[in-house]
Amino acid sequence: MSAVESRRLFARTALLPHGWARDVAIEIDPSGTIVTVEVGADDANADRCAGPLLPAMPNVHSHAFQRALAGRTGRSSPAHEDSFWTWRETMYAFLERVDADVLEAVTAQAYVEMAKAGYATVAEFHYVHHDPSGQPYSDPAELSWRIVAAAKEVGLGLTLLPVFYAHGGFGGAALGEAQRRFMQSAESYERLMAALNRAATERDFVLGVAPHSLRAVAHDELTAIVRFVPNGSPLHIHAAEQKKEVDACVAWSGMRPVEWLLNHAEIDRRWCIVHATHMIDDEARALARSGAVAGLAPTTEADLGDGTFLASAYFDADGAFAIGSDSNTIIDPFAELRQLEWSQRLHLQRRNVLGRGDSSIGAALWARAARGGAQAIGRKTGVIAPGHRADFVVMNGADPALAGQRSDDILDAATFGPCRRPVRDVMSGGVWIVRDGHHARETETFARYRAALRSLEA
Repeated sequence: MSAVESRRLFARTALLPHGWARDVAIEIDPSGTIVTVEVGADDANADRCAGPLLPAMPNVHSHAFQRALAGRTGRSSPAHEDSFWTWRETMYAFLERVDADVLEAVTAQAYVEMAKAGYATVAEFHYVHHDPSGQPYSDPAELSWRIVAAAKEVGLGLTLLPVFYAHGGFGGAALGEAQRRFMQSAESYERLMAALNRAATERDFVLGVAPHSLRAVAHDELTAIVRFVPNGSPLHIHAAEQKKEVDACVAWSGMRPVEWLLNHAEIDRRWCIVHATHMIDDEARALARSGAVAGLAPTTEADLGDGTFLASAYFDADGAFAIGSDSNTIIDPFAELRQLEWSQRLHLQRRNVLGRGDSSIGAALWARAARGGAQAIGRKTGVIAPGHRADFVVMNGADPALAGQRSDDILDAATFGPCRRPVRDVMSGGVWIVRDGHHARETETFARYRAALRSLEA
């Protein structure tokens, strides 16, 4: 991507921390950081935005390699008992054919699609560490470097979350044969994290820790691995995604997964609890009080039949939340927010469930998810304000669904209306990575992706 230069942007309307504002000028320094935000300004010597300006959305949960599996799991089994668990077996079988070159090509394609959709940063929950036979690469961080390279190529800000995965079930059960590519010991994981930490600043990524789930990490291992990165680094963990997992956790510990974490893991603002689908009211309120972020992936949770997040109770307790594309079956932050709200409407049989006051529900959800996402990925982004990273989305006023909309309503129209192409331009860290709906490297990235798919089919 092109180098960052000092620049001045001007937007006729922009979504600022206090709401929509008119005639906004933004100064950005060579590091890609916002220096000033002026309301009621003129457009002199400014790069004029072609539509309303938003803070770009952080994607807090991605398994990028699964992009190549999207659309390939739609046939019902003879017993019609398909679930997350049967999908997981299909994913494991698919993963047998994914080598390092394929993983990098698929990741780059997923990241281009994220950029075009309005994500400027991504947290990659990276659990595939070894080669297809389950053996470590000569450089144990080989696949991590491939993810770093893909993010650099596309221009996305990356939070890399290497996953610690040691067991195949609660209570220290052995890993299955299909999980051999994920295996880490505390010692091997510490070496991996040390190598990545040494390169993080130079290669411009944030490094966090990701214990996969309570079924994959023992209590003593969890205590050990959270110490492997500096204080303040993000900590992400899957929890309570499926009822079967909740039941198994109760059988093992007498507690539900989120309840166990709150009682044993010192959950605070550093943590992102991914999914947290099957909570009860007390858990939802306690998680909200902890300051952690609930990392939601509504389109994936719908696709896998996971269940419906307890959003109304969690929002009432002022819980922080963020969104991610997870399995990358759908890569679209507007779709994630729409599915989140619509799931609540279907469950509660009423409209505008997650709105608060008389403000636009679309704008409120976008702003809240962007702020929670920034917290979860460990980057100062998510709002248009001085000192924050210049991560922006320019909306596409040429889409018929957005034509003639007031600024107060434009995010409702983009999220809940018939909008096909809401995003025109995207800036990541002060660099335009999408212009007029196109990414500069999308053609060559797609060619590599198609070649990777042919190799998988062969």
